[in-house]
Amino acid sequence: MRNYTLSLLTIVALGQTLYAGGDIAPITTPVIEEPTAIEESSPFYIGLGIGRATLQDEITDEEMRSNTLTLQAGYQYNQYIALEGRYAFGFDTQYSVGNTNNQESDYDGDLSSWGIYLKPTYPIGDLNIYALLGYGGAMLDNLVSGDAYEDSFQWGAGMSYEIVDNLSIFVDYISLYDSKGFDYRAKNDDINANIWTLGVTYRF
Repeated sequence: MRNYTLSLLTIVALGQTLYAGGDIAPITTPVIEEPTAIEESSPFYIGLGIGRATLQDEITDEEMRSNTLTLQAGYQYNQYIALEGRYAFGFDTQYSVGNTNNQESDYDGDLSSWGIYLKPTYPIGDLNIYALLGYGGAMLDNLVSGDAYEDSFQWGAGMSYEIVDNLSIFVDYISLYDSKGFDYRAKNDDINANIWTLGVTYRF
């Protein structure tokens, strides 16, 4: 009788356990969302700028001033370094006589320049502060005795700001030349040339 009672209690307990198991929620498969692919910008960029180039004789204070149109192209290795090339076309050039007895007048030729630069950059959000270090040349054309040209180390600095994705505005200064003489002109005088540029850059 005792064995029968124990067996009955065991069956009842198992039945309650099985019934309780019916309250367990069914296993559902979690939905895994695939990450959205982020389209990266190309490292190549181009730009266009306007500015002012100046070549000055520090002894006589004579000065050539040209408005400039600058073409820019570069490759951004990463956010800290780029390689960049530029060519600036001069136009509407004026001549200032300084302390000479020459006549001040418009100049028929132009002051143009080119350069290839290493461009180290320090980013601060959408603002980039950068330096330009490289080699290039400057030319005064259509002089009485022919064109005058010099090439040398060039350096500069500037900043850019991204106004929308892949489109930035920039402003910078480059020292184009700083030495004695300019080709066959003013061989014993200290000559310097520089350019200021304001422009836009588009990254592909």
